[in-house]
Amino acid sequence: MVMRRIRFELWLATTAIALVTAGSTLPVQSAPLTEKEISAAVPMPEPANLPPPTVSDIAPVTYPDAPAEATPSQGETSSRAASPTPAGDSAQPSPSAVTTPETPQPAAAVPPAAAPEPATPAVAAPPAAAPAEAPVLTLDQRVGEKIRDMFGGKVDRIIDRKAKAAVEAFYAARNYAPIWIEDGAESARAKATASYLAGVSADGLDPSDYPVPSFANAEPGALAEAELKFTATVLTYARHAQIGRVHYSRVSADISYDLVAPEPGAVLARLAEAKNVAEALDSFNPPHAGYKALKAKLAELRSRNGESGRIHISYGKALKPGMEDPRVPLLRERLGIAGDNADGAYDKATSDAVKAFQRQHDLAATGVLNSATVDALNGPRRDREVDIIIANMERWRWLPRDLGRAYVMVNIPDYTLKVVDHGATVWTTKIVAGQPGEKATPMLSETMKYITVNPTWNVPPSIINNEYLPALAQDPTVLDRMGLRLEHNRDGSVHIYQPPGEGNALGRLRFNFPNKFLVYQHDTPDKYLFAKEKRAYSHGCMRVQYPDKYAEILLNIANPKDGYTAERIRRMYGAGERDIHLTTPIPVHLTYQTAFVDDAGHLQIREDVYGRDAKLLAALRGEDRRIADVPIERRVASVSTKHQVARVPPAPFSNPAPFFFGGLFR
Repeated sequence: MVMRRIRFELWLATTAIALVTAGSTLPVQSAPLTEKEISAAVPMPEPANLPPPTVSDIAPVTYPDAPAEATPSQGETSSRAASPTPAGDSAQPSPSAVTTPETPQPAAAVPPAAAPEPATPAVAAPPAAAPAEAPVLTLDQRVGEKIRDMFGGKVDRIIDRKAKAAVEAFYAARNYAPIWIEDGAESARAKATASYLAGVSADGLDPSDYPVPSFANAEPGALAEAELKFTATVLTYARHAQIGRVHYSRVSADISYDLVAPEPGAVLARLAEAKNVAEALDSFNPPHAGYKALKAKLAELRSRNGESGRIHISYGKALKPGMEDPRVPLLRERLGIAGDNADGAYDKATSDAVKAFQRQHDLAATGVLNSATVDALNGPRRDREVDIIIANMERWRWLPRDLGRAYVMVNIPDYTLKVVDHGATVWTTKIVAGQPGEKATPMLSETMKYITVNPTWNVPPSIINNEYLPALAQDPTVLDRMGLRLEHNRDGSVHIYQPPGEGNALGRLRFNFPNKFLVYQHDTPDKYLFAKEKRAYSHGCMRVQYPDKYAEILLNIANPKDGYTAERIRRMYGAGERDIHLTTPIPVHLTYQTAFVDDAGHLQIREDVYGRDAKLLAALRGEDRRIADVPIERRVASVSTKHQVARVPPAPFSNPAPFFFGGLFR
C-alpha cells in the first residue's frame, strides 16, 4: 500500500504540472477537486499488469551504422525514456507527455512504472541487413556440381551400367569432389595413374585399352566429363588386371572359375587414399609367384628382342577414315603426327600418314589400317614365346587370389601334379590327362573333401544304353568276363557297375573334389602310360602315378594327428569301399600352363595340346576384343555324352587289352 500511495502522489504531481501548462484548454472548475474525486476519475493499473523494467528503460539504444550526429546524448536518452510516446499516435505526442523548456523534468522524476500502460518507445528500426551474397565456388567445386548433374543421365554413356550406382555413391560421399582434377587441372594422382597405364604392357596388357582423356579444356562441364572418363578407364583396368581381358567362357565350355571382379567403389576409394598410386594399381594383378616369374621373363624377352620402349599397336578391326577406335592416339604417336590423346577418330590426317607409311614399306597404299600394316608398324614379328607368356599370364588372372595354405596344382600340358604347403612344393608326380576334344580335362578350382579306398566304378547310363545292352543282346556273358555286374532298378532301368578290386578301372584309390564336370583323380591299372612323354589318354579324369603316396601326403596335411602312411593305406586295400574324410579340405586347381618358370629359373614351354593358347590370343587380338571380357552362354557337355566312347565287341573274347577300361571311364 505504501508503494501504491507513492505512485499515486507522483501521478498527481505530474498531472498538476500538465494542467497548468495546458492553460485554458481545460474546463474551469468551480471548486478544486478532492483527492477522492480525482482518484475515482482516473483508474489506476494493478501492479500485476505493469510491465517489468527493460534495458531500454535505463540505457540508451544505439546502432553502430547510424551517423554520428544522429546518436542521442545521454540527456536526450533519459528524456525520451521518461516521456514515452503513446501507441495510438506516434507522430503527435499527447499533451500530458510533453515537457516544456520552462518546466524541465529530471529523468529520474518519473519512473517508467508510474505511467499507465506505457507503449514501447518509438525508436527507429535498425537498417535492414543486406542480403547474403552467394558463396563464390572454386573451379573444382563447379566441376563437382557438373559431375553431380551428369549422374542424372549423361553419365550412362561413360560409366558402365553395372558400376554406375557404386561410382555415384563414391562421388556423393565426397560431395562430388573430383579425384583426378585439382585447381582445374590434371592432378598429381591423375598424372601418376596415366603414367602407370602407359606401361601396363609389362603385365601382358595393352595400353590402348585404357585411354587417358584430355584435361586441357578448363570449362567445368568438359572437366567433369574428363573426370568420369578417366574413372571409367581406371575401373576397366582394375577389372582386366584382376579377372582378365578375356572371359574364360570365350575359350572353352569346360573351363569354370569363380571370378571375383573388384568392386568399383572400393577401387576408387583405394586410389583416392593411396600414397603410392603405382603400388595401388599394381595390387590388382595376380600376386602369385608363378605370375611374377612370367612377368620377369616377358621383360627379359622383350629386351632381348629390342621391343622395350617401342609403341605397340594392337590388332583389331581394319580402320578407315571416319571410324572411331581407341588405338588411334597411339597410332598418331607412332607415326609422329599431332592430335588429341582423347580423340579416337581415324581422320584424314591419320589416314594420310598411314598411307605414307605403307608406301615406305612396300604395302598397298590404301590408308586403311589393316593387319599387314600393324605388323609393319610393330616391326619384326614378335617372338612366339612372348605371345605364349602373355596367354599364360592372362590365365593366371582366372585363378583365385588365395590358392590356399596348402593346395594341389595340376598342370595339364605338363602332365604333372604337385602338392604345395606354405608356399613350398612338397611333392610332385606324373598324371595322365584327358584327350584333346570332348575328352579334355577341364580347368577349374574346387576343394578335395575325401578319399575313397577300394572305389566302385558305376557305368554311366549313356554307355549302358548305347553300348552294354546291345552287347548283352549278342553275348549274355560279356559283362561277367569284364568283371561288371548288372542290377535292375525298380523303375525298370539297369544299373551296371564294377565292384572294388585289383582290376577295377579306377584302381585302388579315388580322390574326390565334387565339381560340375564330374571329374576326379584316381589310381589306374594301366601303369605303362606313365612312361610316355605325352600322356593325354584319359576321358577327362586324371590318373595319378603313385596314388598311395599322394594319399599319405594329403592326409598328413589335412589329418595330421591320424598318422597315415602309404603302407597303412595299402593295408586297407580289399573288397570293401571306404571313405576317408579330410578334416581340413584341400583346394585343387586344374590349370593349363604352356609357359612357366621352373625351380632353376628357366622358362619352360609346353605343347598347346588343347589349342587354348591360340583361342585365347585370337580373342585378345580379334575384332571383338572390346567385349571379350563379357561372358557368353555355353552348354556344358554332360559327363554322359563324354562317356559314349567305348565299343563293346559283339563277339565273346578272352582277356581284354590293358587299356580297354580306359575307354569306359573319365
